[in-house]
Amino acid sequence: MTEIASPHISRPRITVLGVQPGESPFRIVEIDGEVVGEARAVTDVLETAAAFGITVHDLDDPDVVRWVGGDRYTWKPRGR
Repeated sequence: MTEIASPHISRPRITVLGVQPGESPFRIVEIDGEVVGEARAVTDVLETAAAFGITVHDLDDPDVVRWVGGDRYTWKPRGR
């Protein structure tokens, strides 16, 4: 039996982009593809999500949060 691939690819509502270097490094947070703020710690990601009505139960669930350029423990630019 042949399975038909779904044309819909699931995307998490929250995307946390790579660390931006500077005196106070931060990561850009997107919700539903829109830039909504900056995070300097994982708590900032949770607070931003909550402000948009999203409750996050598992930060490691790729269906909930997409981490780009590191995981939830990455808050400094690479190589430092």
